[in-house]
Amino acid sequence: MRTPDHFILYGTTACHLCEQAAEVLADTGPFRLELVEIDISDNDVLIERYGTRIPVLHHVQSGEELDWPFDLKTLHAFLHNIS
Repeated sequence: MRTPDHFILYGTTACHLCEQAAEVLADTGPFRLELVEIDISDNDVLIERYGTRIPVLHHVQSGEELDWPFDLKTLHAFLHNIS
């Protein structure tokens, strides 16, 4: 059995797009992933890096990122490409 990939979802608590991204991420199909959500609002470095791009899905192992907007098809393609 394959170990899960580790991901970070960068966003903020007051972001409706981040809520939509979390809904898309609820259906990862055959892909196993460990997901941590990080609120960028308390970190100036993260605000600088991701402030205009959130939500952003970051694959920890490869450093690859998927910016919003993404749907289920785009998410699955991203996951397939990094695996």
